Amino acid sequence: MTDPSSLGRHDSWDGVRAVVAGFGVSGFAAADNLLHLGASVTALDERADGPDQRAEKAELLEVLGAHVRLGEGSTATLPDDVDLLVTSPGWRPDAPLLAQARARGVPVWGEVELAWRLRDPNHDTPWLAVTGTNGKTTTVRMLEAILRAGGRRTVAAGNVGLPLVEAVMDPEPYDALAVELSSFQLHYTTSMSAQAAAVLNVAEDHLDWYASMAAYAADKGRIYEHAQRACVYNVADPVTERLVRDADVVEGARAIGFTLGMPGVGMLGVVEDILADRAFVEERETSAAELCTLADLAAPGTPGPAPHTVQNALAAAALARAHGVDQAAVRDGLRGFRPDAHRIALVGEADGVAWVDDSKATNPHAAQASLLAYDPVVWVAGGLAKGASFDDLVRTVAGRLRGVVLLGRDRDVIAQALARHAPDVPVIVLETGETAVTDGEDVPDVAGPMRRVVTAAAELARPGDTVLLAPGCASMDMFTDYAARGDAFAAAVRERLA
Repeated sequence: MTDPSSLGRHDSWDGVRAVVAGFGVSGFAAADNLLHLGASVTALDERADGPDQRAEKAELLEVLGAHVRLGEGSTATLPDDVDLLVTSPGWRPDAPLLAQARARGVPVWGEVELAWRLRDPNHDTPWLAVTGTNGKTTTVRMLEAILRAGGRRTVAAGNVGLPLVEAVMDPEPYDALAVELSSFQLHYTTSMSAQAAAVLNVAEDHLDWYASMAAYAADKGRIYEHAQRACVYNVADPVTERLVRDADVVEGARAIGFTLGMPGVGMLGVVEDILADRAFVEERETSAAELCTLADLAAPGTPGPAPHTVQNALAAAALARAHGVDQAAVRDGLRGFRPDAHRIALVGEADGVAWVDDSKATNPHAAQASLLAYDPVVWVAGGLAKGASFDDLVRTVAGRLRGVVLLGRDRDVIAQALARHAPDVPVIVLETGETAVTDGEDVPDVAGPMRRVVTAAAELARPGDTVLLAPGCASMDMFTDYAARGDAFAAAVRERLA
C-alpha cells in the first residue's frame, strides 16, 4: 500500500491507486488531476446521467486511462488494493464505500483536502474561506469583487465557482482564493490552514445528514482550524463566537466580530449609514476606517439593503482587510457587486404587487431573513425540508403574512407550523407533484404547477404586497436545483403579468 499523505503537486503519484467517489463537478476535477499527477484512478457513481455531461466526462477520463463505473450498484464495493479514497461532498460517513475504506485503513479525503495538499509550495496562495448556513455564496462573491478591485488575481472557488483542485492546479497562480465551503466539504477536511476564515451563522439545516445540531456546528467550526490571521464571527450568533474560542489556530490569529450595531474594538459594524472597521486600523481604540455606505449596498430600485446583505458585506470586508486590502478596494468592490440570480431578485411589478424570486432560500433561516425584508408578504414555500422545523420562523414572521401558498413534498410540515402559530393567515396548499426535472426526454411539466402557484398567490395579494418565493426547502423533489425552481417561478410570473 502506497501512502499518499506525503505527496504534493511536484511529486510523482505513480503507483498510487485512488478511488474517487462521486462523479459530479468536484469528483471529475479530482479524478482528472490525479490522473495528471500519475495516479491510477477509478471513479464511481450511482448516477450514470445528469445535467453535468457525466457520460461525456466519463468517456474523456477513460481515454486518459481511468476506470469509470457509473450506474446503480457501482459504489457498493470498494475495489481491492486502494491507497486513497477521495469523496465528493454530501457522501454520508456511513455510506458503504466510506465505511469499507475506514475498516481497511484507507485514508478518506474530500476534494478540498486534496486541493490543499496540491497547492504550489513555490507560490503559497492564501485561502480566504467562508461557511455558514446562509449567505455563503453572496459573501464569497462580494469578497471576490473586493479582491479584484484591490488588484488581486482571484476566483471564487469551492462550493461555488471553480472546483478547488482546478484553482490550485492552475499554471498561473492566483494571488488569493475566495473559498466557499459547505459543512459537507469541511467534514472531510483536516489540514487546511486558511489565511482568514468566517462562519456567517449556524442555523437548523441538513438534519437529515447530521445526528444533531452540535455535529453540524462542529463541522462548520472546522473552517477556523489552523487559521493564520483572522477568525471572523457573527456577534449576533453566539455559536459562531464559541466555534472561534474552541478552534486551534496559528499563534497571533485574531477573533474579528461583525455586527449591525456600533462596532467595538476589534470589530466591523455600522455607524449611522456607514460600514466601519475598528479591527484593521492602527488607532482602533479611538478611531475607525470608513469602508462604504449602506447606499453602496442597495440594489437598484430598492430603498436600502436587507440586514443580511449588510452582514454579508461586513464579513467579506473583514476577510479582505485581514488579507491586506485597502479601504478604497472594499468600497469599490461592494459598490459594483451584483448578487447572483435567484437571490431576492425582483421579477416584476403590476397593480401595486411586487413579485420576488429568492429560490436560493433553501432552509428556514434563509427564508426568515428574506421574509423580514418585506411587509406585508404573500409567502410561497415548500419542497424538501431536510428534517428542519418551521415553528420559529412562523412565530417570527406571522405578523407580516398576507397569505401563504405551499407546494412540494414537505408542504404539510410548513402547513402544520402555520396552523399552530399563525392560524388566521390564509393558506393555499397545492398538490403539485414530486417528480424531479431531468435532462431526459420525459421531462415532467413543472410549468403548470408553478402557474397554479402564481395564480393562487395573485388571489391572496393586495396592492402594496410582495409575493415572495422563499421556499425554506430544497428543490429536488420537483426541480433539478433551486435555479430551475426560480426560473419556473419567474417564467410563470412574467406570463401572468404579460
